[in-house]
Amino acid sequence: MHEAIKALLSDAEQRMKKSVEATAHDLSMLRTGRASPALLDHIRVEYYGTVYQLKQLATITAPEPRLLVIDPWDKSIIDSIQKAIVSSGIGLTPTTDGNVIKVPIPPLTEERRRELVRLANKRAEEGKVAVRNVRRDVLEDLRKLEREQNISEDEVRRARDELDKLASRHIDEIEALRKAKEQEILEE
Repeated sequence: MHEAIKALLSDAEQRMKKSVEATAHDLSMLRTGRASPALLDHIRVEYYGTVYQLKQLATITAPEPRLLVIDPWDKSIIDSIQKAIVSSGIGLTPTTDGNVIKVPIPPLTEERRRELVRLANKRAEEGKVAVRNVRRDVLEDLRKLEREQNISEDEVRRARDELDKLASRHIDEIEALRKAKEQEILEE
């Protein structure tokens, strides 16, 4: 196989992997009825004039299926962490005993579950579109290579087949992530 084609396919695979990873991250941010430290990944807390991610300032654990426990390394920022969680808009109400912050995860209503499933489907579809866009871009690059470097039609056809297999594999991965998230949302 021609070196330029190998480089294009390698680049396509890397970009498709990043799309899958981004989709997995987006889906992990959706709140289910189960406690997961990833729910708080986007929380930012101001600490001595600088804004940090919560996970940079505390240990976050899920000792029970419906409870997150945040153990800040500096106990003086407990109030700041509580305010950041409340103002984040994720609908969680933290409580503290002075040493740790407990964040109970309320069960989801049926309506909220359906809404989360729709959101998961939307995020998964965005990931699939990103993979298809990579495929489209690389197909265009293959056509240019064919015209400019006199690469044989057979080589380009083989590269196209390989690219289609890559895209299908990554789209299947995203679909598997979507199905797993939907199942997680729908279980009690």
